[in-house]
Amino acid sequence: MGFRAVAIALLVSGLSACSHLAPGPVADAPREFRTDGCSLYSDRDAKADWCDCCVAHDLSYWRGGTAAERERSDAEFAACVRQATGNPEQAARMHAAVRLGGAPWWPTPFRWGYGWAYGRGYQALSLTEQIQTDRLQGLAEQQGQMQCPSRAR
Repeated sequence: MGFRAVAIALLVSGLSACSHLAPGPVADAPREFRTDGCSLYSDRDAKADWCDCCVAHDLSYWRGGTAAERERSDAEFAACVRQATGNPEQAARMHAAVRLGGAPWWPTPFRWGYGWAYGRGYQALSLTEQIQTDRLQGLAEQQGQMQCPSRAR
C-alpha cells in the first residue's frame, strides 16, 4: 500500500474514532501559551530557519477561534515559510500538514485551540476570552516564551 493510501486510511479511521466528540461550548480559562516550535517538523535546515513562522502559527493555534480564522492562520503560515525558505514546495507540504493534523477534534497538544480544554472546536472568542488570551500573550512575551524553543537553550 502506498504512502498516500496509508495516510488516507489513517485519516479516515481517526476521524471516525473522533466523530462522537462533538465540539461544544467549554467554559474554562485558557492555559498559558507554550510553543514547541514546528511540532513534528524540523525548525530549520542548513539553508534557512523558519521557526519564527511556527511560533507565530502556534500562537494563533493556542488562541483558537473560528474555522475561517484557522484557514487565515494556515495561509499566513505557508506564506511565512515560503518567504523564509524560498521553497514553495516545502511551504505547500507544511501547509498541507497543518491543515490535516491541526484540526480541533484531534486530541493533540498542537490542535487548533490547544490553549483551551479539549472539545472547544471552532468557536469565536468572546470579549472576555480575547482579554484573557491577550493578557497571557503579554506574559509569554515578557517571559521570553515567544521564541523558538531550540534557540532558548
